[in-house]
Amino acid sequence: MTRTDSTGTYTTLGTGLVRKACGLSLAIAMVFGATNAAHAAQVYTHHVRDAVNQGTAQLVGSLPATQWMSLDVVLPVRDQAGLDQFVADVTNPASPNFHHYLTPAQFTARFGPTQNDYATVVDYLTKHGFTVTGGSRDGMDVQIAGPVSAVESAFNVKMRVYKHPTESRNFFSADREPTTSLAIPLWHVSGLNNYSIPKPLYVKKSDYAAASGISPDAVVSHATTGSGPSSSFLGSDMRAAYYGGSALTGAGQNLGLFEYEGTDLADLTTYYKNAKQTNNVPVSVISVDGTSTSCTAKSNCDDTEQTLDMTQALGMAPGLSSLVMYVGSTDTAIISAMTTHSPLPTTIGCSWGWTPDDPSTLDPYFEKMAAQGQTFFAASGDSSTWSSRNEAWPADDAYVISVGGTDLTTASAGGAWKSETAWVDSGGGISPDKIAIPSWQKLSGVINSSNKGSTTYRNGPDVSANANFTFYVCADQTTCTANDYGGTSFAAPMWAGFIALVNQQLAANGSAPIGNFNATVYPENESGGKTTSTYSTDFHDITSGKSGSYSAVTGYDLVTGWGSPKAALITTLSQ
Repeated sequence: MTRTDSTGTYTTLGTGLVRKACGLSLAIAMVFGATNAAHAAQVYTHHVRDAVNQGTAQLVGSLPATQWMSLDVVLPVRDQAGLDQFVADVTNPASPNFHHYLTPAQFTARFGPTQNDYATVVDYLTKHGFTVTGGSRDGMDVQIAGPVSAVESAFNVKMRVYKHPTESRNFFSADREPTTSLAIPLWHVSGLNNYSIPKPLYVKKSDYAAASGISPDAVVSHATTGSGPSSSFLGSDMRAAYYGGSALTGAGQNLGLFEYEGTDLADLTTYYKNAKQTNNVPVSVISVDGTSTSCTAKSNCDDTEQTLDMTQALGMAPGLSSLVMYVGSTDTAIISAMTTHSPLPTTIGCSWGWTPDDPSTLDPYFEKMAAQGQTFFAASGDSSTWSSRNEAWPADDAYVISVGGTDLTTASAGGAWKSETAWVDSGGGISPDKIAIPSWQKLSGVINSSNKGSTTYRNGPDVSANANFTFYVCADQTTCTANDYGGTSFAAPMWAGFIALVNQQLAANGSAPIGNFNATVYPENESGGKTTSTYSTDFHDITSGKSGSYSAVTGYDLVTGWGSPKAALITTLSQ
């Protein structure tokens, strides 16, 4: 369901929310059958944080029975083994099914919940006193709203309030894992706690300096070759450095941005006015679950992340057919909309980080994106080496392409790439969520003694781009800044824009979009334990600099991945 407001700029999409669950649990479910009564009460993903289970979060009280809550109930995919195999084939250049993608409707028919199961869940929830507010069978979810009493009755939990163990605030949470009296299993119930608040993955130089006890000028030298005010970098400078051509603009392509808050498009207008440029791409802001699309200083909302995401994506692909910002309050709501919206965004940037209830919660949706030819980029973070305290998710998920950070120098304003080193704060390392190493990182030579990666768990990032404090940024309806913001937040939408160029070329060749290209790029870059000639043609290999525990080295590393793109990568990926 789509609603356009009086301005025609913002729309509301009632496609619902999505969450993912543990693949092993789902596999077990499929063995016993989706309607096996012995497992009917199960919800396959985890919902209760360790702080609650282990008693490290002090109990404060209970949520009032009449307090209103919004949840998203997600159903599992059918035939998990079949979906796993389909994704493996559709992303494998050696498979006859390579790039033979499904439409959202075809995905539902093959892997989504049955109409009967979906209707059964809706009936169960309404009988427990919930109002259905969104969601769809194609989205594999049912969005609902109702009082705490209905939540506790439907899912056999008590909604408690706890003191957060590491932050100066309280949070609410179910006191136990949810169960139901349904005759079918559920995948996840989003919204049963607010333990982790998503954060944008950009850094302000002055804040970084204050936290480090140093002068802002000591953090990094200002950009000296950008086209923006004070020689700062614009999105168009990144296009010149990494692409350098003019033939491809992203024409015919639809790009999506994953956002937890809305924006004020006046800031985008200010950016282009001050940069003395013009934006010709239609931009729309969509609420996927009723979350406000407005973000102004008066409402104490900061749209720095949202605006910089747009400027970097648009700078790289200035001829897109559309740029859509999907705004929601939960990860599942946003991802669900991105996998069902028409036109389907085939390249997506996510510059937010958070800790999930369960690291497998979104996997069905990431697999769905791979099955539909969508490329999902996640910023790797700005706090250096990944750890349990420095959460990497969703960048360490095996089904996304993780984007690290570099420090770029160009030959001139709007000029070519000159040199690049690792950015000192680039997020990367070994998955703190203990996500298994994917097949393409098991290739001989990818993980070695030089890069110190893991042969057991997923390593990141996969690729990288400029993230240093060298950008021009306009936000919050205030004075714009130059050379004050950085972060892998900039790099992820850059890559989303770059892949729009690849997809434009593929379309011109009569081919399908590139989709998730990790299974293609890794073997093209590494063969027989050595980097290939294709690699040197397609990527800037970042071999100097370090971030935390890891250093940039020849070939793949855990700071910059394979490095930043060259124009030739477009040709390689579109063959």
